[in-house]
Amino acid sequence: MRTVKATAAAVTVAIAAGAAGVAAGRFASDAALKAPPGRPLPTEPRLTVHSTAAGQITLTRALASQRPGTYGISGDGSHAVVGPVLAAAPHSADTVVRRLERVTHGTLEPGDKVWLTPNVHIGNPSSALGLEHADVDIPGELGPLPAWFVPGVRDTWVITVHGLGATREHPMNVMGFLNRHHFPVLDLAYRGDLGAPRPQDGLNHLGETEWRDLDAAIRYAVRYGAERVVLHGWSTGATMALRAAAHSGLRERISGLMLDSPVLSWETTVRTLAAARRTPGALLPLAVRAAQGRTGLHGDRIQVAADPQHLQAPVLIFHGPGDTVAPWGLSRRLADSRPNLVTLHTVTNAPHGAMWNADPGVYEEAMRRFLTPLM
Repeated sequence: MRTVKATAAAVTVAIAAGAAGVAAGRFASDAALKAPPGRPLPTEPRLTVHSTAAGQITLTRALASQRPGTYGISGDGSHAVVGPVLAAAPHSADTVVRRLERVTHGTLEPGDKVWLTPNVHIGNPSSALGLEHADVDIPGELGPLPAWFVPGVRDTWVITVHGLGATREHPMNVMGFLNRHHFPVLDLAYRGDLGAPRPQDGLNHLGETEWRDLDAAIRYAVRYGAERVVLHGWSTGATMALRAAAHSGLRERISGLMLDSPVLSWETTVRTLAAARRTPGALLPLAVRAAQGRTGLHGDRIQVAADPQHLQAPVLIFHGPGDTVAPWGLSRRLADSRPNLVTLHTVTNAPHGAMWNADPGVYEEAMRRFLTPLM
């Protein structure tokens, strides 16, 4: 009898442990599958504002606060733009002084918790950039998809699509450049974004299903006059661009791909974001399995879409080894396999999705060279 009771107790403990592991895996996978648009990824540290002065802001010293380039800085109810670290300003062992370009919303006070963001602009193309634009609805698989359309005279349109933790405000970083070069721009909000249909399971599928919204945007562009389209995607938006180039019924209209920090291994991205939530290493495989079970994700599908032998249009990749969310090595491997078709522009000291921010001028010059033959 004692043996039976002991065995039953052991089985109960094992079942409880298994259930706890499954629950922990689901919670850990939420870091990727429920990343809220417009909120920082868990890899992005919170910084403290120590002081502001004319044209300066003092922040907690961290690797993030010392990044080169231009960034947005967001807090609860505030947004500003910061430039490079000011080498001549007085720094302490615990703080860094950066140039404060402008405060675009709210106020920044000592003690505020903020984070760096690639989003330099907030609002819409008219209010943020002074560009004429129209709010349009794109017929999508799940319902109408809101988008901004900035007109241009060329018959090659650029369709922009943001990635993890971002919104359609993010592509406004390059919208001024594209407008100066007379490209019509269609900036897409897709399923799960504010104002867009919500997926039935409420989860981000890391481009696995979302690419069909990008396909709808391609169809919309062609219907309204685009002879060709260039897809510019960030993060999982870059994954969507690759999927569309491989599977869209209008893929012959895609004349080029610009990919910023492309997610080419969803498993690695899930593990990284789960680890950033302080998930113990032993549970990270459970997070990956939970993500697959909840969404039907399969690594072979993005591998097929990114197969160098299947690429038909020229590709420009912006990526660098500082990206911990999406491995730079996979982008380098893709570029090495098709050097005649794929160009890798390596960016150092930039986090995921922020390759433009590190040096906007260099980024835009690479875009200009890539787009010139496609105009």
